[in-house]
Amino acid sequence: MELVLNRSMPAADSDRDLIRQLAAGNEDALRKLYAAHGQRLYAYALRVTGDPASAEEAVQESLVAAWQGAGKFRGDGRAIAWLLGIVHHKALNQLRGKPVDSLEAEPQDPPAGDPLPETLAAAQEQRRLVRAGLEGLSLEHRLVLELVFYQGLSLNEVAEVCACPVGTVKSRLNYAKASLRGALSRAGLNAEDLKS
Repeated sequence: MELVLNRSMPAADSDRDLIRQLAAGNEDALRKLYAAHGQRLYAYALRVTGDPASAEEAVQESLVAAWQGAGKFRGDGRAIAWLLGIVHHKALNQLRGKPVDSLEAEPQDPPAGDPLPETLAAAQEQRRLVRAGLEGLSLEHRLVLELVFYQGLSLNEVAEVCACPVGTVKSRLNYAKASLRGALSRAGLNAEDLKS
């Protein structure tokens, strides 16, 4: 599945409309929001918790919280940032008292054609090194990278999700990128050499 990071305005308006309907008690609006964003919310919760059951529970709790708090949505930001903010806090609550497991492997599309075993092995090794570099970061630094690069949020939206100043987000992002770049360099990889 390919994530669309730059949402069009009609889709954003549709999300805001669904949240207004949700605030009015429309259960179908909750189903539509889940259909539109459920996989994305679960993927983020899984990255935070490292555990599928905890991630699922965090998303379910988040949907209940969205249902109960839809009337408080101001509508001045994107709905996905609001939803990810709820998931962020519910997933962190799941972590309390639980050890953080390693990051889940990033789902990979099968390569086109019939690649050589050496090519497959090299790609697998690159993914392993990136995961190891990410695991070397603190949770706060990993989550800022996740929200910016995987979820496509702006720095202001990340600040809202993480409940911290934009300056803190910038600092965490710069530190995380430099740290990941250093870890990859020590492993003999340039970040520019990685295949997307």
